[in-house]
Amino acid sequence: MSRCRFILLSTVSALCLGSAALAQGSHNHGVARLGTVAFKVDCSAVAQQRFHTAMALYHSFAWTPAIAAFKDIAATDPACGMAHWGLAISILDNPFIWPAGLTAPKLDSVIAALNAAKAAGLKTQREKDYVEATETFVRDHANRPHNQRLAAYDAAMSALMARYPDDDEAKVLSALVTSANFNPNDKTYANQLKAAAVLKPLFRTYPNHPGVAHYLIHSYDYPPIANQGLPAAKVYASIAPDAAHALHMPSHIFTRTGHWKESIAANRESARVAGDASFDGHHAADYIVYAYLQLARDKAAGVAMGTSLAMKPIDHFGSAFAYAAMPARLALEAGNWSTAASLNLTPGGDYPWRKYPQAEAINAYARGIGAARAGDATAARAQQDRLAKLRDAAREARLAYWVEQIEIQIGVVSALALCAEGKNEACIDGLKATATREDATEKHAVVPGPLLPARELLADMLLAQNKPMDALREYEAVMKKEPNRYRAIAGGMAAALGTGNQVRAKQLASELTTLGAEADVQRASLERAKQITGG
Repeated sequence: MSRCRFILLSTVSALCLGSAALAQGSHNHGVARLGTVAFKVDCSAVAQQRFHTAMALYHSFAWTPAIAAFKDIAATDPACGMAHWGLAISILDNPFIWPAGLTAPKLDSVIAALNAAKAAGLKTQREKDYVEATETFVRDHANRPHNQRLAAYDAAMSALMARYPDDDEAKVLSALVTSANFNPNDKTYANQLKAAAVLKPLFRTYPNHPGVAHYLIHSYDYPPIANQGLPAAKVYASIAPDAAHALHMPSHIFTRTGHWKESIAANRESARVAGDASFDGHHAADYIVYAYLQLARDKAAGVAMGTSLAMKPIDHFGSAFAYAAMPARLALEAGNWSTAASLNLTPGGDYPWRKYPQAEAINAYARGIGAARAGDATAARAQQDRLAKLRDAAREARLAYWVEQIEIQIGVVSALALCAEGKNEACIDGLKATATREDATEKHAVVPGPLLPARELLADMLLAQNKPMDALREYEAVMKKEPNRYRAIAGGMAAALGTGNQVRAKQLASELTTLGAEADVQRASLERAKQITGG
């Protein structure tokens, strides 16, 4: 058996890949800065060197150039079966957004690539085991549910990692699948921490490996454990500065920990490198918009959204989510309820929204919240009905996670409509139940943060009903989960004042003035905070 410890390569060369491989970012003298990866395959010397590069692209989720790279390897060395395996796993795309986008034709194309790997030739049992492990995920996909296939894939990769203890790339890929195979209702984060336990020693041994840092960030992308992801978040961009996704990923941790300026900086660079060649620029823009709004920089958020919407529309779930979310955030975070109630889908026209019911639901959710908060229960109920249809479409598409999320959205809009109808007690009961349901789930990797957390809306309505003590308790819960979130801090300040707790009100006012130190709009809550602190 060949030892598969990483070779200490100074950098990964992309000279052999041509312009397609460099479409993800800038380059210096023809060499893309992608980190250090060495994945042993039994192919020609030229194919082997190019395989290192292709896997570096894979580890930073640079799908288009990775696919081109693996195809190039197969053309260079027709007997290199692992080139087709690399193509197969690249076609599968981002495992953290599965099963969205995993259509039957796409899964069939993965099967075809794996069959091509076997036909071209797999020289060792190890190579055959890699192909077999991936086959467990796509085999009989029409009759086996996604979660069952993902669990089988996780088990197969774990077994492969154990079978080849010297193959550190197997450990990295196994950890990726384990981290992606998480239960959103598991608040122990068992699989995520299991993956992190595999990756942490590799992070020390291979500090320039893009996949190790990347997958650590994903593994820690949850509120109670997000701080543990800061070491990886602080270095990943420097490991692979020519990969747009590598520049963006640290912002997952920065967002979770309320480091808004760091998130903006990371995503600006990611958007610059990505351009309009992929969904990355639009995805980065949504994170930028969310972060600016937490700093009371609404004008800057609007500019970031405008830059994204001026680019070429990309037919991708991540882009679709951003198109629906950005204008909704601008309206809802500012409390512009009438604007939220009349939001159009952006972009409109012939954009294929029917492919992405979970993204379109963001628009319906925002319109429902806006209508209810504006006092129009009838319009809110109309959006509730629209959400029910989108939920059914998500269910038909086997998007179980998003079915649950849309159910939560329905619960929020239904409860707020009761408030608009003057049924305050039923409204509060509905929001409490829905907030508990939302807290039991986790946000999706495509989401920087909620449009408006259900618990925050519950706190808003409690405050509106002159129950400041209850409202403060709920705002505090939101602040614990979503640190440095502007609306929660502002609401908490108002609630603390309502209870007569001047000490807590002043603490929160101080936090608010710090957040809004560079505000580009006047917010009444910020002006009130300045009065309280004497700022």
